[in-house]
Amino acid sequence: MNKHRVCVAPMMQYTDLHDRFFLRLISKNIFLYTEMISTGSIIFGNCLYQFDFNKEEHPVAVQLGGSNPNHLSECSKIAEDYGYDEVNLNVGCPSERVQKGKFGACLMLEPNLVAECVSKMSQAVSIPITVKCRLGIDNNNEYEFLENFVNIVKVTGIKTFVIHARNGILKGLSPRQNRNIPPLKYDYVYRLKRDNPDLNIIINGGIKNLDESINHLKYVDGVMIGRASYDNPFMLSNVDEVIYKTQTVKKDKLEILNEYIDYILVMEKKGYDLSRMLKHLFGLSKGDKNAKLFRKRVHEIMLAGNLKDNRNKLIELIN
Repeated sequence: MNKHRVCVAPMMQYTDLHDRFFLRLISKNIFLYTEMISTGSIIFGNCLYQFDFNKEEHPVAVQLGGSNPNHLSECSKIAEDYGYDEVNLNVGCPSERVQKGKFGACLMLEPNLVAECVSKMSQAVSIPITVKCRLGIDNNNEYEFLENFVNIVKVTGIKTFVIHARNGILKGLSPRQNRNIPPLKYDYVYRLKRDNPDLNIIINGGIKNLDESINHLKYVDGVMIGRASYDNPFMLSNVDEVIYKTQTVKKDKLEILNEYIDYILVMEKKGYDLSRMLKHLFGLSKGDKNAKLFRKRVHEIMLAGNLKDNRNKLIELIN
């Protein structure tokens, strides 16, 4: 079965190695992505720690942001050496900060440069190189814009495209607004798959639950869920059985919480920040009668800086 059937989107300040470990406790099969890592921070900033991940995270991809083919090639090789399963090129982020670095969504206006980048990346590694992009940029609303972009890039041999089914607005909208205001055009992504049956097409944008995912999978190869999977991570608990058709034993929220607390206590001794690890728990109680109290307790423990002594106070609130 296609390993990309259900993916969790790369999200800055969210999908760090702790969140990815937490999500892997919920599903054994979902495909995970790192936060975007800029090539500049690796090449010039000596920030290799950003590549850190837990062996339990597989399958997991690193997402790179950049537009220099040589830098992207070098960082792809580092990612492969670290043990990642895939390298994804960000051609979808519309933030002005990212644009200043000449990467992200603005690269859709330069498909030949993107093709050069992914070609160099592919030559450097044996793991798959994939691309995440938008439908178009600003007023480029026609399907033909997306079609032209994909046609130029796919010549390099790239097989997997993750499509956020909205245009990216480069000026006037914040990244958050860009996730909500431009209209969703799922039909463009469905059409892209029909026109390119040999490509692996993953749809992203506004997908809120498993039922919506199942519907999308009638038309494309995979779905990528973003904020909804962070706000309500337990929604992914049925993915293994329902989507991947595996017999994985489903863990309840209490088991997940206990295992993640064990992980936090170990990682805290290694110097990782307690609050950054705890914040991923906020969504676990979504829909529970004690949800508000649970979130409050997590926040209190973050402020106190003492999880070990407050473990039971947290556990008693999870359903």
